[in-house]
Amino acid sequence: MIIDHSGKVAFITGSGSGIGRGIALRLSADGATVAVSDISLELAQETVSLVQEAGGRGLALIGDVRSRSGMSTAIETTVDAFGSLDLVVNNAGVVTMASLDELTDEDWDFVVDVNLKGQFIVAQLAARHMKAGGAIVNLATVESEVVVSSSGHCQVHYNASKGGVTMLTKALAVELSLKGIRVNAVAPGPINTRFSGGDITGAEALAFLKQRLLVPRVGEPEDIANAVSFLLSDQASFIDGIQLPVDGGWLTR
Repeated sequence: MIIDHSGKVAFITGSGSGIGRGIALRLSADGATVAVSDISLELAQETVSLVQEAGGRGLALIGDVRSRSGMSTAIETTVDAFGSLDLVVNNAGVVTMASLDELTDEDWDFVVDVNLKGQFIVAQLAARHMKAGGAIVNLATVESEVVVSSSGHCQVHYNASKGGVTMLTKALAVELSLKGIRVNAVAPGPINTRFSGGDITGAEALAFLKQRLLVPRVGEPEDIANAVSFLLSDQASFIDGIQLPVDGGWLTR
């Protein structure tokens, strides 16, 4: 399957590193012009440099998805620079490690505001600039459907926020179908990005993960990027409102 995003402009949140950077590089390789938004302008610029080194076209933007004014500026800058907005990836996400007993209101609000409210803000603002044929992909997680704990407790605020993304995706798909814009989600399994602050490629971590994985390895950002590019593409034009697990079979067991 050849995916061609030529002539399209993509706005990707949290794309200064990890999965977001992988998505930016893949969309660029597939022909899109990419607006790389991140809370760190330095990291966003690093991603754009990689895009340009590979022959692509990109723009680095600073933006906190919790800030409506900041996201409005970033999206409008994208449209002003490139003339349109066709593809959006809500990738920005955070987690803090705390048991239920230790979890503070501040940590709850931080995680839910970034992971869930941020996706709402970006989708709402971006959709005002998008035309029929546009597409949005939200990043959820397998932990929107199952609870994962290797230490005796999970992160309930993270699970709740990502579970919200699953339903937000469906509701946005219904709402934005009136404009001809598709909305889907990708649910990553364990991905080698050090998102949680630890190394999931070590022997002990892999032993735990392989109890659930059918594919005997952790995922890489490219695995998620491949799925995102497909869902944004015309090849997926009859797919709307779904959540695609990219998890090495994690949810199968």
